[in-house]
Amino acid sequence: MGEERAILHVKAIPGLKLFETARNAPLWENGRLGGRFSGGGCRSGDAAHFACVSLVEKSEQKDFGLTQAQLLKHPLAALHYVPRDAAIFVAGAVAGAAAKTVTAPLDRIKLLMQTHGVRAGQESAKMAIGFIEAIVLTGKEEGIKGYWKGNLLQVIRIIPYSAVQLFAYETLKKLFKGKDGQLSIIGRLAAGACAGMASTFVTYPLDVLRLRLAVDPGYRTLSEVALNMLREEGVGSFYYGLGPSLLGIAPYIAVNFCIFDLVKKALPEKYREKTQVSLLTAVASAAIATLTCYPLDTVRRQMQLKGTPYKSVLDAIPGIIKRDGVIGLYRGFVPNALKNLPNSSIRLTTFDTVKRVIAASEKEFQQIVEENHKEETGHRH
Repeated sequence: MGEERAILHVKAIPGLKLFETARNAPLWENGRLGGRFSGGGCRSGDAAHFACVSLVEKSEQKDFGLTQAQLLKHPLAALHYVPRDAAIFVAGAVAGAAAKTVTAPLDRIKLLMQTHGVRAGQESAKMAIGFIEAIVLTGKEEGIKGYWKGNLLQVIRIIPYSAVQLFAYETLKKLFKGKDGQLSIIGRLAAGACAGMASTFVTYPLDVLRLRLAVDPGYRTLSEVALNMLREEGVGSFYYGLGPSLLGIAPYIAVNFCIFDLVKKALPEKYREKTQVSLLTAVASAAIATLTCYPLDTVRRQMQLKGTPYKSVLDAIPGIIKRDGVIGLYRGFVPNALKNLPNSSIRLTTFDTVKRVIAASEKEFQQIVEENHKEETGHRH
């Protein structure tokens, strides 16, 4: 038998697109191979063992990015250099902080109305405090600054809260897509629920501190509240009411984000890009979500208080209904709705607008790069 010889062909294939193969997967299952064998022992139709080596050489390409003059002329395209996640983080943080500061008085009034029964003691537990009465009482006892008591902590809290929530939602939407690449309603709800729970868990201790500072007139500073809680109640006190908080925020964010996305998706293309439409859509989705999930928020607030008689959600719901009736679950709903609607709508609208701006900046950047490339190619020829 003569010696077999393998002939190696080295050939450049114009327009060949690279493909990815799973680790340890044989190339012949994914690639199209061709070869020629010669030798006395290898006849036509015979099986033969062979090996394939694929080499890809990355050629050095010239950078056709923007010049300083182009950056000044096209400032929108310059946003391309800002990481997308960083842009979303900053926009969400600023929008959330502004919204929280504007609506802080309503939030303070809502907290006072929600927790009045427990704070007043068992003898006067049935004595509810009204919306107007809470406004007047706060101004009389604490002055104008009283309406913004605890707001600094809320602003500090909203920065990581918005960042984690919006980033998680965008990431999970990609993760929950089906095999067809489409995101189902269940997938959107799941992404919103998980994003809401993640952001709540991360920032929950700050929320408890804010509540204690807002409703207890004996506390003056954040550090005083924290040290007192650690000394008298232990570390676990920073997570009082976490269960109902997760149960409350999960459906709220799920419903809110899902309705917003679906309505925007159903609108004609010319309306999707309008900020007014995004704002109205955000208000409607927030209203539906707030009406659905508010009772769990009331349960959460009452479980967070020091000396609360409730140990679980199943204990708190019948207890509140027995003391205040079903309306007790919706105590403070009006100021909460007035706070949440602009709060949520501003945040979602800002987020939606930022995504459009980012997409526009990437498109403009690519157009300039292509023009630079064509200009360079034209000079060579």
